This record gives sequence, structure tokens and C-alpha cells, in this order.
Amino acid sequence: EADLAVGAVVRVSLRARPVLGIVVRTVPKPSFAVKPISAVAPFSPIPKASLQLLDWLRQYYPAPLGAVVRLFVPPTEAFPKAERRTKKNEDGQASPLKVLSSSFDNLPALTDEQIKAIAAIQGPGSYLLHGITGSGKSRVYLELTQAALAKGKSVFMLTPEIGLTTQLTHDFIQQFGERTIVVLHSAMTAAARRDAWYRLLAAEQPLVVIGPRSALFSPVRNVGLIVLDESHDQAYKNESAPHYQAGRVAAVLAQLHGAIFVSGSATPAVEDYYVALKKQRPVLSMHRIATGHNSDKTVIVSADLRDPTSFSRSRILSTKLVDKITTSLNNNEQVLLFLNRRGTANVVLCNNCGWQKLCPNCDLPLTYHGDEHKLRCHTCGYTTTLPGSCPECSNGDILLKSIGTKAVLEEVNRLFPQAKVQRFDTDLGKEERLEKHISALKSGSADIIVGTQIIAKGLDLPRLGLVGIISADSSLLMPDYTASERTYQLISQVVGRVGRGHRAGTVVVQSYDPTNPTLQAATTAHWAGFYEHELAERQAFHFPPFTFLLKLNCLRATSKAAETNATKLAEAIRTNHPSVTVEGPTPAFHPRERGKYNWQLVVKSAKRTELVDIIQGLPSGWSYDIDPINLL
Repeated sequence: EADLAVGAVVRVSLRARPVLGIVVRTVPKPSFAVKPISAVAPFSPIPKASLQLLDWLRQYYPAPLGAVVRLFVPPTEAFPKAERRTKKNEDGQASPLKVLSSSFDNLPALTDEQIKAIAAIQGPGSYLLHGITGSGKSRVYLELTQAALAKGKSVFMLTPEIGLTTQLTHDFIQQFGERTIVVLHSAMTAAARRDAWYRLLAAEQPLVVIGPRSALFSPVRNVGLIVLDESHDQAYKNESAPHYQAGRVAAVLAQLHGAIFVSGSATPAVEDYYVALKKQRPVLSMHRIATGHNSDKTVIVSADLRDPTSFSRSRILSTKLVDKITTSLNNNEQVLLFLNRRGTANVVLCNNCGWQKLCPNCDLPLTYHGDEHKLRCHTCGYTTTLPGSCPECSNGDILLKSIGTKAVLEEVNRLFPQAKVQRFDTDLGKEERLEKHISALKSGSADIIVGTQIIAKGLDLPRLGLVGIISADSSLLMPDYTASERTYQLISQVVGRVGRGHRAGTVVVQSYDPTNPTLQAATTAHWAGFYEHELAERQAFHFPPFTFLLKLNCLRATSKAAETNATKLAEAIRTNHPSVTVEGPTPAFHPRERGKYNWQLVVKSAKRTELVDIIQGLPSGWSYDIDPINLL
């Protein structure tokens, strides 16, 4: 007991079951009842920076202490055998990793933009790497990793999706060797994750940790570089308590280690870009394809979903798209059909002019509720009746429209019976199955790929010549303040699948409003114009980054009970926190959950600490999400 160190991982018995804990401090005599420690992990204590991060996390993202600690301990209670440790240098520091320069000889020469970006990323701090799809951000990550390892520093390489770790791991193993790489994610078995976790804890040589957001909490010492690839991705937000955002956590962890933090994206989050400019952090731009292929040669073709003459051969695929698919197949090119499945809200739309009803308070699309025959805003609660005809063009054809993956697959098989068609989305399930499909797609075994959001993330198809976007503006109809941003990001990423240096490509964009500013900006990679327009909209309607948000939800057996509880809490918050704005109560976007009725409040404040105070005073039966990525 005398040798028990702060940061030690220990095992105790609680309610007749073993659980792991971390020693956060020692005292001569505790002021509360304690349980005896049954075992101590035969490894060094958790790094000081990890303990400091734990303490920061529990204050910044309020949550039960147990939920926070679980992020920092291994997934199973069993301890592995202690590994032999490598010898330290005489100064006690980890030995620098010798990376053979020949391992980089198989890579193309660095572009001017890559050289400038690497030269600018010097010394501790946060850097935003804004590079278009195909500009070679991954190569920058490899060069920065080599520099960190050469100094004896470890590296975190984060990716938003588990399915994307395979290609990333392959690239890093090729350059740095398998012994340098540690992969850590939830799709691994508990035993494999445990062994990887303890390997990191025992390591005295610099390592590269590859994984999703949860990898940040692994016990890595002497960190020199943290990279957040595809930093805009919503998967970096934890949906359960603590509701942390990986980018925020990574920045704090880098600061604790005195490390470099790089967030890279072709479509940075509006908030991240705004904060970087406001705090005068370096924003490094890469606007050209790394292979020298001119992305301007990508041809953008628009198809208006409101024009019935555009769909003479199919009810889903426009004549323009059908013709382009035929040409691509004849040229032995792959075709990718993207379906934005975020657009599943019951949103009214004029089939003639594309009109949709917006909330006058929030400038968000209203959702149609058939049981009430009303249009409702899920942010502030505004309601109105459904018009009998379009107020813009007097057309009586106001519709609710949603197309699923199955319908697209059936239509493609009908029109192109000889083509090999493959579905690619998150419904594929397990990681091994996803990896198998990625390999098959890259090998060119599929002629036509039908997929959803996951195909927009890091999929490089050398034979791809055509991208068809089935309903580009469907996600714009979602009743959320981030709808335009998410649409811009998705469309930009999908368009970026073609013209990546292999061949020129074509993109056919089907939409109800081809002139929409978000769609035009996304298809032409006009980030600056989109950013300025989106920032002005958010400032006008008081959304981040100009305010902090807190989403509160209650589930009750009846809708009336949920509404009553929500109304009571809203009044209490307004009384006790007069400087905040409370919107609602209103039924949540998903009004039923686990058989109960779900009502919601949205709280806005100029001071984040006020939202933390509200969370700490919440009555039982309420769930919360601070800094939510959406209000759905």
C-alpha cells in the first residue's frame, strides 16, 4: 500500500463484481467508507497528462464520475502479464524511433502546398489544415508523424469511422513498421483492446495510436502530435455522457503534452474555422489535387427534380444521369450513386417550384405532423397549418417525398441488368464485412455502387468516372440549424470522389432547387462563399458559434406528462437563470422513444458556465447534451 502511486490502475469488488478504478490521490485516512483493493495492475501508473485530462473532462462535460473514469481504464478487469520493457536512454527519455528514409522513397515527391503546410506546422499549438479532397493531407500527416517519432514522441492518428482505420493503418505500417502501430477501437475484442491498452501503458518507445475518438483516452506518454482527420465529422461527438467533442479534447490533451494538434478537413466545421480565425490560429490551405490532375476538369451537370420531362425513363434517375451511367459503363468506368439518407423528415415541399415552409423564428424547415395536421418547428415550438396550395406558385401538388436505398437499387438493376451493382452503407454491419466491401470496391469488382454517407468518407476508387447524387437537397429540408453545413460537407466530399488524379470525372446533381447557394458552393468547392453566408445566418438567428447550446429531453408515459414536466423546468430555468434564452417546450424530432413520449427544451447562453450550472441542477428524469452537434 505504501508503494501505491497516483495513476495506478486497481481492481476492487463492488456489489460482488470486479471493477477497475484509478488512484487519483492518496490520503492518510479517508473521510468515507472504502473498499479494499484486490489487485494492482503490474504496470506503470497512468500518465500525469491523462489524469489531468480526466479532471478537466469531468468539469467541462458534466457527467457521473464513473462514466468519465470508464473512458480511461481498459475494457476488461483481467490484467495481462507484465511485458518486458525496452531500455531507456541514459537521460531517461524514450529512444527516438529510427525511421529509414528509404521507406518514404516509394511516395511521390511533396507538392509545393504540402511543403508549405509542413513548414508552417512547427512547435506546440493548434493548426487547421484545410485541404480539398485529394490534395494530399494524408501525406502531410505521414511527414509530421515521422518528425515526431524521430524526436522520441508518440502520435495519435484519429479517424471518425472504424471502417476507415484499415487503409490508414496499412499506410502507416508501410512507412513506420508494424511494431510502431497500435490500433485501438470498439470493434476489436475486449481482450485485444485490453492488450493494446496495456501495451501503450508499458511502452517506452514512441508509438502511433490509430483509432476513433475513444483512442484519445488511452495511456500514451510523451505525445508529440495529435491528428484529427476529417475533423468536421459528426462521429467525433460522443452521444452519451460525457458528451465530449473529440476536437476539443484533443486540443486540451495536446496542450497538456506540449504537443502539436492538427485538425484536417476538406470541409471544416463552421465553428472550428471561426474559432481558428478569431484566436489567430494558423489556417493552412491546400487547394490543388496532389497528383497534379486539374480538379476543374470535373464536369458538374444539374438535373431539376421539379421537371417531369427530365424523368422520362425512370422515376428516380433523371435522363441525364441514365445517359451518363450508360456512357461510363461503356468506357469501363465505375459509377457511384449517392443517396443522402439524412433527408427522412416529413417536410412539405412544392413539387412545382420547390417552395418549403420555414419557421419565422429560426429560419428552419417545419416538420409535418399527420396526427395534428400541423407544421411544427422542433427548435422553438412554432406551429402553423398546412396550406392547401403553394403560396408561391399556387400549385396544389404539395408533397412529402423520401427515397430509400432499396428503391434506388431496384431501379438501377431494372435499367442496367448486366451491370454488377453493389450496395455500400453502414447497414453492412461488422468491421470485417465493411473492410471486405472496401477492398472489393477498390479492386473494381462493382460497376455501380449505391451508398449513403459512408461512401463520402475517404473512399478512393481509381476507376471511378461518374458520381450521381440522387436528391442533393434532401438534407437541407432537415429542421436543424446545421442542415446547410452538413449538406455542404456531404456534397463536397461526394463530389471529391472523382477527379482525384486518376481521370477526369462527371458529377450529376439531382435537386429540387439547382440554384440553392449551398448546393452551388458545394459543387464548385466555393468554401469562402458558403462560410460567409452560413456565418451570417447563424449570427442572425443566434446559433453557434455566437452562442452556446444545451439540449434537454424528458421521457414520460404520456405526451401530456412530458409537456407538463418540460413547461415546469422551462419556467424554473427562466426564473433562476434570467440571462439565458429557453426555447420550447416542444415535442422532440423523434417524439417517441422506448415507448415513451419525448419533449425537448433548447437553452441558449453567451456563457457556457451557466449551461453547466443548469445541468448540475437538473431534476431526475432529464437527459442533456451540452454543445450538441444538432437539435434533432
